[in-house]
Amino acid sequence: MSVSDDGEDIVSVEDLSVTYRSVYGPIKALGGINLKVKRGESVSIVGESGSGKSTLGLATVHLLPQNASYTGGRLMLDGKDVATMHGRELMAMRGNTAFMIFQDPLNTLNPVSRIDAQMLEAVRSRAKHDNTSFNQEEALKEAVQKLEDVRMPDPASIIRRYPHQLSGGQIQRVVIAMGLLMRPKLMIADEPTSALDVTVQAQVLKLLRELQREYNMSIIFITHDINVAYGISDRIVVMYAGEVVESGPSDKMTKNAQHPYAQALIKSVPTTTKKQGRLTAISGSPPNMLNPPSGCRFHPRCPYVMNVCTTTSPKETIKDGDAVRCWLYG
Repeated sequence: MSVSDDGEDIVSVEDLSVTYRSVYGPIKALGGINLKVKRGESVSIVGESGSGKSTLGLATVHLLPQNASYTGGRLMLDGKDVATMHGRELMAMRGNTAFMIFQDPLNTLNPVSRIDAQMLEAVRSRAKHDNTSFNQEEALKEAVQKLEDVRMPDPASIIRRYPHQLSGGQIQRVVIAMGLLMRPKLMIADEPTSALDVTVQAQVLKLLRELQREYNMSIIFITHDINVAYGISDRIVVMYAGEVVESGPSDKMTKNAQHPYAQALIKSVPTTTKKQGRLTAISGSPPNMLNPPSGCRFHPRCPYVMNVCTTTSPKETIKDGDAVRCWLYG
C-alpha cells in the first residue's frame, strides 16, 4: 500500500445525494453517501447493478447525465467542490485532476483517429493546463514510453494503428496510458475489465495495481465482483440501493464482513481454495428506487430482519474496524 503519510484526502464525500428525473417521478440514486479516499489509496466500490456505484463515479467527475443533479451534501475533489464547477474549471479537472476509465474502452477513443494523434492530444491538453510548451517530438516519445509503462508489446507499432485494429485488452491499456499522460491524481475505473476475457482481466488488474503504487495515484475501482475488489484495493466500500452499508480494509471485509448484504456477496462468489458446497444466492431482487423500502433498504431480503429494520434506517456503527449500517450492531 502506498497511501500518503500525511493522510490528505483527494476525495471527500459528505452526505451526498444525487437524484434522477424520470417520467415516473424523481429517483434518488444516492442518499447520504460519506466517503474519503486518501492520496495514493485504492478504494473499490462494490454492489449489484442499480446500487449507485457508477452514479457515484460519474458524480465525482461531474459527468452525471442531463436528467441527474446533485441534491444534497458535498463532494470535494482535491479541495474543490465538484458540484459548483463549470466550464473551463470542469475541463481542467477532468484528465488533470481525475481521469475516468469506462466499461467499454472502445467508446473512449475516436474510431477514425490514430492512437498517436489521440495520445498527443492528451499531452497537449496537459501542457495547456500546466501553461508549458508543447513539443510534438518529445510528446510522441513520452506517449511511446507510457505504452511501455502499461506493458504494451511493440508500442512503436501500436501507436500508429487505429482503435479497430487493436484487441479489447490493448485498447484498455491505451486508455490507461492516456490517463497516465495526463498525470491525474485520481483514476476512476468503472468496471474496466468486464468486457475482457479472464486472462486479460487479470493482466489489467495487476497493471492498475502496479501503476497505482509506481505513480502514488489514488484509484476508485467500481465493480460488482468482491473478489476483484480484494485483489486491487486497500479498502472496500459496499453499496446497496444508493447507500453505503459497510466499508473497511479489504482483508477484513473479505474475511469478516459484518453487514448481511456484504456477507451474502462474499458467499455468492465461487472459490477454488476450499470446499464450500452449493453457492448461496441472495434471495429477492434489488428494490424499486422509485419507492424504496422504509427503514433498512435491505430488510426485504435479509435473513436477520427485525421489527426495527422495517421502520427505521440504521446509523453507521464501527464494528471490528469496519463502518457498518445495520441494526445487528446499532
